[in-house]
Amino acid sequence: MTDLDQLTQSLARNLKRWRNERGYTLDALAARAGVSRGMIIQIEQARTNPSVGTTVKLADALGVSITTLLDYEQGSQVSLVPADQAVRMWSTDGGSYTALLIGTEARGPLELWEWRLMPGEGSDSDPHPVGTFELLHVTAGVLTLVAGGEEHTVPAGTSAAFEANTPHTYRNDGEVPVAMTMAVSVPPAR
Repeated sequence: MTDLDQLTQSLARNLKRWRNERGYTLDALAARAGVSRGMIIQIEQARTNPSVGTTVKLADALGVSITTLLDYEQGSQVSLVPADQAVRMWSTDGGSYTALLIGTEARGPLELWEWRLMPGEGSDSDPHPVGTFELLHVTAGVLTLVAGGEEHTVPAGTSAAFEANTPHTYRNDGEVPVAMTMAVSVPPAR
């Protein structure tokens, strides 16, 4: 399969997913995006490669980034962002700053948690509803995150994001306490 074929398939899958998640009919998305219903059908059926302009209109109408709409990576469902890749939004000579640690495309209730895991301890979680996302930032120690059967090492200063619709575990396999902050975004009840 060529890169273009992968992109076409990914766009088809993601457009339909985000349209359904937002609760938009074909007509509603067409009206919001200024794109014909027929074009949306062709894109969702992977029968056409839309222009960049059309793709931008659809992403804007869905409230997602173009990257999210076009994403076709088949790798891990967990995204890790090392400290040196956090985006500094602004800073002052005096040392003040903001840093975007990690983000995800989600809506609905949002919870903020503080975690502390002592050496040798952990916490298992059952799958959450589809569309539940967890974002975390480790501030001390080294967290072992197991999600979807894959184990990830998350050292202090690193952030992670994943859809929490599979069993997942937070574990401290190290010799010092793990401290982290976690945000959980739960989809609204339908």
